[in-house]
Amino acid sequence: MSRQPAPSKLRVAAINFLNPAPLMWNFEHPPLASHLATRYTLHYTQPSRCADELLSGRADLGLIPIASLTPALAIVPGCTIASLDHVRSILLLVKAGHTLSTVRTVAADTASRSSLAYADILFRKFSNNHPQFIPAAADPIVMLREADAAILIGDPALLALESRTTIEAAAGPCQWIDLAHEWRTRTGLPWVAAVWAVRPESLSPNGFTPASLTADLELSRDHGLANIDKIVEEWTPRLPLSSAIIHNYLTENIHYTLNDDCIRTIELFRQYAAEVESLPPLPNLRFL
Repeated sequence: MSRQPAPSKLRVAAINFLNPAPLMWNFEHPPLASHLATRYTLHYTQPSRCADELLSGRADLGLIPIASLTPALAIVPGCTIASLDHVRSILLLVKAGHTLSTVRTVAADTASRSSLAYADILFRKFSNNHPQFIPAAADPIVMLREADAAILIGDPALLALESRTTIEAAAGPCQWIDLAHEWRTRTGLPWVAAVWAVRPESLSPNGFTPASLTADLELSRDHGLANIDKIVEEWTPRLPLSSAIIHNYLTENIHYTLNDDCIRTIELFRQYAAEVESLPPLPNLRFL
């Protein structure tokens, strides 16, 4: 009797940034990392590239921006990277003398497609404005010297908050706008950045069921949230931020459970982004 070939590993496009750290806990720490390594192969890349790897077939599972969801990908229930109000790591700096309605140029760190779409919605739908977005390196002083406003994403945004006095001394006074808070204020919903997405056809050949995949990802998140202090210890040497700021960011600013409100946010975000022609329409979300 011929023996059936052993299932291969599920290929994961992951992100080695601060905010996904709790989601990745079991994949990166004992005692479960060695077991998961027999079932998953991790590849770390940029958020915008995770979706490219999924859609091209180079990965089976990825933590991707909600702007990159397509009908070919299914959202894995349970986990997300979101914020219930202020997120602190997505900032819009508007120079004094301008409002959201008068900004004409925005220097933008283009690392996050979702963040740019949120900004586009803020300007075009809520402020009746259509400024020009100018790709720029994440240097707020240089950005604000060249444009009316600047978008900072991720670690550069967190660092800018700690250097606000220096930045405004060099570039002038600014309005510091937290895009997650702006979304919450206008919609009453949480801000959502990313979700786990999968190519559903990759599960069965690799020995997975939807339930087993979801369980692995949720357990990793739960163990990560139970080990926040250890995550803070690991990340404090990597970032020029205090352990208190990192701890507060992971526990107060980021929300990791994909609940009904977060799902509604994804639907509304994609609807608004299509209306302002920032992203293609996505009529229906697909869930695993």
